[in-house]
Amino acid sequence: MDYYDSIAQGYNELHKEEQLKKIAIIRKHLKPKGKLLDIGAGTGISTEPFLKECECYALDPSKEMLKQSKAQHNIVGSAEKLPFPDKFFDVIISLTALHLSDLKKSLAEIRRVSRDNAQIALTFLKKSKNKPKSLKGFKKIEEEKDIIFIKL
Repeated sequence: MDYYDSIAQGYNELHKEEQLKKIAIIRKHLKPKGKLLDIGAGTGISTEPFLKECECYALDPSKEMLKQSKAQHNIVGSAEKLPFPDKFFDVIISLTALHLSDLKKSLAEIRRVSRDNAQIALTFLKKSKNKPKSLKGFKKIEEEKDIIFIKL
Protein backbone atom coordinates (compact mmCIF):
# COMPACT_ATOMS: atom_id res chain seq x y z
CA MET A 1 0.00 0.00 0.00
CA ASP A 2 3.01 2.29 -0.25
CA TYR A 3 1.57 3.73 -3.48
CA TYR A 4 -1.67 4.88 -1.82
CA ASP A 5 0.20 6.16 1.22
CA SER A 6 2.36 8.23 -1.13
CA ILE A 7 -0.58 9.81 -3.01
CA ALA A 8 -2.85 10.29 0.02
CA GLN A 9 -2.40 14.07 0.22
CA GLY A 10 -3.47 14.67 -3.40
CA TYR A 11 -6.02 11.86 -3.75
CA ASN A 12 -9.15 13.98 -3.26
CA GLU A 13 -8.04 16.50 -5.85
CA LEU A 14 -7.62 13.68 -8.39
CA HIS A 15 -10.71 11.58 -7.64
CA LYS A 16 -13.33 13.47 -5.62
CA GLU A 17 -15.55 14.60 -8.51
CA GLU A 18 -15.60 11.12 -10.07
CA GLN A 19 -16.40 9.42 -6.73
CA LEU A 20 -19.19 11.87 -5.90
CA LYS A 21 -20.87 11.15 -9.28
CA LYS A 22 -20.99 7.46 -8.34
CA ILE A 23 -22.36 8.27 -4.89
CA ALA A 24 -25.12 10.38 -6.47
CA ILE A 25 -26.22 7.37 -8.54
CA ILE A 26 -26.02 5.03 -5.56
CA ARG A 27 -28.06 7.42 -3.38
CA LYS A 28 -30.90 7.27 -5.89
CA HIS A 29 -31.28 3.59 -5.00
CA LEU A 30 -30.19 3.16 -1.38
CA LYS A 31 -32.01 4.33 1.72
CA PRO A 32 -29.09 4.07 4.13
CA LYS A 33 -29.53 3.66 7.88
CA GLY A 34 -27.78 1.79 10.64
CA LYS A 35 -24.19 0.61 10.32
CA LEU A 36 -22.45 1.35 7.01
CA LEU A 37 -19.17 -0.20 5.84
CA ASP A 38 -17.17 1.51 3.11
CA ILE A 39 -14.60 -0.97 1.77
CA GLY A 40 -11.63 0.78 0.19
CA ALA A 41 -12.79 4.04 1.72
CA GLY A 42 -9.48 5.79 1.19
CA THR A 43 -9.80 9.41 2.31
CA GLY A 44 -13.51 9.02 3.01
CA ILE A 45 -14.90 10.76 -0.08
CA SER A 46 -17.54 8.05 -0.47
CA THR A 47 -18.21 7.68 3.27
CA GLU A 48 -18.78 11.33 4.07
CA PRO A 49 -22.20 11.70 2.37
CA PHE A 50 -23.60 9.05 4.75
CA LEU A 51 -22.23 10.40 8.07
CA LYS A 52 -25.51 11.99 9.19
CA GLU A 53 -27.66 8.88 8.58
CA CYS A 54 -25.33 6.05 9.46
CA GLU A 55 -22.69 4.92 11.87
CA CYS A 56 -19.86 4.73 9.33
CA TYR A 57 -16.93 2.32 9.25
CA ALA A 58 -14.22 3.27 6.74
CA LEU A 59 -11.90 0.37 5.88
CA ASP A 60 -8.76 0.77 3.78
CA PRO A 61 -5.30 -0.80 3.63
CA SER A 62 -3.69 2.68 3.58
CA LYS A 63 -3.24 4.28 6.98
CA GLU A 64 -2.28 7.59 5.34
CA MET A 65 -5.49 7.71 3.29
CA LEU A 66 -7.63 6.98 6.36
CA LYS A 67 -6.07 9.89 8.25
CA GLN A 68 -8.31 12.17 6.14
CA SER A 69 -11.52 10.19 6.71
CA LYS A 70 -14.24 11.69 8.93
CA ALA A 71 -15.97 8.35 9.54
CA GLN A 72 -16.77 7.44 13.12
CA HIS A 73 -14.59 4.32 12.77
CA ASN A 74 -11.44 4.17 10.60
CA ILE A 75 -9.95 0.70 10.27
CA VAL A 76 -6.81 -0.38 8.45
CA GLY A 77 -7.65 -3.68 6.77
CA SER A 78 -8.44 -5.56 3.58
CA ALA A 79 -11.59 -6.67 1.79
CA GLU A 80 -10.44 -10.30 1.81
CA LYS A 81 -10.47 -10.51 5.62
CA LEU A 82 -12.98 -8.08 7.07
CA PRO A 83 -12.38 -7.59 10.82
CA PHE A 84 -16.06 -7.61 11.78
CA PRO A 85 -18.56 -10.14 13.15
CA ASP A 86 -21.06 -11.97 10.96
CA LYS A 87 -24.20 -10.06 9.92
CA PHE A 88 -22.91 -6.76 11.34
CA PHE A 89 -23.72 -4.21 8.61
CA ASP A 90 -26.96 -2.75 7.26
CA VAL A 91 -25.26 -1.03 4.31
CA ILE A 92 -22.04 -1.86 2.47
CA ILE A 93 -20.47 0.24 -0.25
CA SER A 94 -17.25 -0.13 -2.18
CA LEU A 95 -16.34 2.30 -4.94
CA THR A 96 -13.72 1.21 -7.44
CA ALA A 97 -11.71 -0.72 -4.86
CA LEU A 98 -12.50 -4.43 -5.09
CA HIS A 99 -10.61 -4.85 -8.38
CA LEU A 100 -7.45 -4.63 -6.25
CA SER A 101 -8.49 -7.62 -4.15
CA ASP A 102 -9.09 -11.33 -4.49
CA LEU A 103 -12.65 -10.79 -5.71
CA LYS A 104 -13.99 -14.21 -4.71
CA LYS A 105 -12.72 -13.83 -1.12
CA SER A 106 -13.90 -10.22 -0.91
CA LEU A 107 -17.43 -11.04 -2.07
CA ALA A 108 -17.61 -13.94 0.39
CA GLU A 109 -16.57 -11.60 3.20
CA ILE A 110 -19.15 -9.01 2.14
CA ARG A 111 -21.85 -11.69 2.28
CA ARG A 112 -20.62 -12.80 5.70
CA VAL A 113 -20.68 -9.35 7.37
CA SER A 114 -23.90 -8.08 5.77
CA ARG A 115 -27.24 -8.53 7.47
CA ASP A 116 -29.88 -10.51 5.58
CA ASN A 117 -31.64 -7.37 4.34
CA ALA A 118 -28.48 -5.30 3.85
CA GLN A 119 -28.25 -2.75 1.06
CA ILE A 120 -25.04 -3.14 -0.95
CA ALA A 121 -23.49 -1.01 -3.70
CA LEU A 122 -20.26 -2.06 -5.44
CA THR A 123 -18.62 -0.25 -8.35
CA PHE A 124 -16.02 -1.47 -10.82
CA LEU A 125 -14.24 0.25 -13.68
CA LYS A 126 -15.52 -1.14 -16.97
CA LYS A 127 -11.93 -1.53 -18.14
CA SER A 128 -10.95 -3.60 -15.09
CA LYS A 129 -10.16 -7.25 -15.75
CA ASN A 130 -11.06 -8.17 -12.16
CA LYS A 131 -14.81 -7.48 -12.13
CA PRO A 132 -17.90 -9.68 -12.09
CA LYS A 133 -20.11 -9.96 -15.18
CA SER A 134 -23.12 -10.15 -12.89
CA LEU A 135 -23.94 -10.70 -9.22
CA LYS A 136 -26.94 -12.78 -8.19
CA GLY A 137 -29.57 -10.60 -6.56
CA PHE A 138 -27.94 -7.35 -7.71
CA LYS A 139 -29.20 -4.76 -10.19
CA LYS A 140 -26.52 -3.81 -12.72
CA ILE A 141 -26.18 -0.17 -13.80
CA GLU A 142 -23.71 0.77 -16.53
CA GLU A 143 -22.31 4.26 -16.45
CA GLU A 144 -19.73 6.01 -18.62
CA LYS A 145 -16.64 4.47 -16.97
CA ASP A 146 -18.17 2.23 -14.35
CA ILE A 147 -20.44 -0.68 -13.64
CA ILE A 148 -22.46 -0.33 -10.45
CA PHE A 149 -24.05 -3.33 -8.76
CA ILE A 150 -26.81 -2.57 -6.26
CA LYS A 151 -28.63 -4.95 -3.92
CA LEU A 152 -31.60 -3.57 -2.04
